[in-house]
Formats: sequence, structure tokens, C-alpha cells
Amino acid sequence: RRKDPKELFSPMCVIQLKPEQYLEAPTEGIYRCPVYKVLTRTGTLSTTGHSTNFVFWLNIPSNKPTIYRSSLVSETNAQVQFCDNSEWIKGGVACFCALKY
Repeated sequence: RRKDPKELFSPMCVIQLKPEQYLEAPTEGIYRCPVYKVLTRTGTLSTTGHSTNFVFWLNIPSNKPTIYRSSLVSETNAQVQFCDNSEWIKGGVACFCALKY
């Protein structure tokens, strides 16, 4: 759901994660939402190229127009295009495991 004016955080429904080996990357209809441990999106840069605060990418279904972006160095060594959603990216939408640290 969209947030109300002056609302900084909106609750996210409970999500059951079902790991799947060799999952095909979606080609449309998702937002690759970053999940962080705490509110600060910064952390120490680890040897994998990720922030120590970053947890994983969560594919959230979206009916907004699909865009394609190049992979980040920390995601894969291959030059691939990931589908994503510019509306949610511009809005800075992310999930957090804890609002207070």
C-alpha cells in the first residue's frame, strides 16, 4: 500500500521465505526491494562488496511498468539486466528488519 502523507514507515505483511536453488530471474512485474538490518542504509563495506547492513533482495510483485537495469558489481560478476520498478526506486522503498537499534 502507499504511505499516507507524513508517514515515514508503513507496516509490511509477514513474509514466509521459501529458498529455491537456481531460481530463474523474473523478467517483469516485480520490484527488487532491498532489505536492511536497521534504518541506516549504510554499513561497513564487506569483502563481497555489500554493506554489512544489507541482507538480501526481496522480489515484491508490482503492477507498475517494468524497467531494466544493469546488475551491480556486488550482485554478480556477469553483465546482466535485472527487471525492476522505477516508481518504487525513486520513492526509496526498502524493508528493514528493525526500526530501532
